[in-house]
Amino acid sequence: MTRFRPISAAVFLLFATWPALAAEALFPQGVRVGLTPLTGLVPSKTFPGFESEDQSVKVLVTELPADAYGEIKSAFTANPAGAGGIKPESIETPAGLAYYTAENTKDGAASVRRYSMILSGGTFSGYVAVQIPENATKIYSDDAVRKMFASAVIRKEVPVAEQLELMPFKLTELADFKNVRTLTPGAALVLADGDEHTGFEPAPFMVIGIIGAIPPQSEDRARFAQQAATQIPGVREARITMSEPIRIDGMPAYETRIDATSGKDNTSVTVVQWLRFGGPNTLRIIGSAPRDQWSSAFPRFRAVRDGIQPHG
Repeated sequence: MTRFRPISAAVFLLFATWPALAAEALFPQGVRVGLTPLTGLVPSKTFPGFESEDQSVKVLVTELPADAYGEIKSAFTANPAGAGGIKPESIETPAGLAYYTAENTKDGAASVRRYSMILSGGTFSGYVAVQIPENATKIYSDDAVRKMFASAVIRKEVPVAEQLELMPFKLTELADFKNVRTLTPGAALVLADGDEHTGFEPAPFMVIGIIGAIPPQSEDRARFAQQAATQIPGVREARITMSEPIRIDGMPAYETRIDATSGKDNTSVTVVQWLRFGGPNTLRIIGSAPRDQWSSAFPRFRAVRDGIQPHG
């Protein structure tokens, strides 16, 4: 699959009907970046963004880490002429100053026009990627795409119900966590008392998601669970204090607890990991709390865990 440059992403874009903008900015489900798509493009059912009715034209809209915008801005400032014949451009949007590139390239044997735009969302970077085939560039001109980019906006929060709807499981209990944030649309979710400004680690938080793997045999579950627990991102100096098989909602599972250090302030935390087996994937539930808050946080973690149900 061809990658967009200079920012890594992948999308396909082909043909549409008219380069006029629709009436107002639209937000792809679960994303804090929105824009006014060109007429003829509708929200995609398979990725965050927009596409034509025949699915030949696509516009990817997603989020990147906060420092991605600063890195691109620095690169553009240091080399305003660009590289490889690709000249960066700046553009004012309601969300602030954005940077984008446009280039002619190939998608397999087909000649295409590609665009990449990045803007700052404060605690994240917004990213939009577009690809247009050569035979549609007279309709979808550089000017039309630039106008679409110029409509980009940021919303502070994604409604909780909208985020939960994307998940491959149903959460019936949020245990009074103050913030709900999608980590990976349709795959992972964080529930936290802290936020992206203060950091999640100084207060209880949970990460719930799907692991696209299962232990090959039931006797491998202990090793699988312990290995997963010691590889939790952001956790350092992990020491397993307990690991044993349990059942969750009648299904085989494994509970593992670790004491560790986490976050930029080296917070001493206790972490519980539950793996629920069954089906082609493994449900992974992680709860982390500062050690002095563990006794009050653990019942909340269990309440969320026990409220997770399959969709339907």
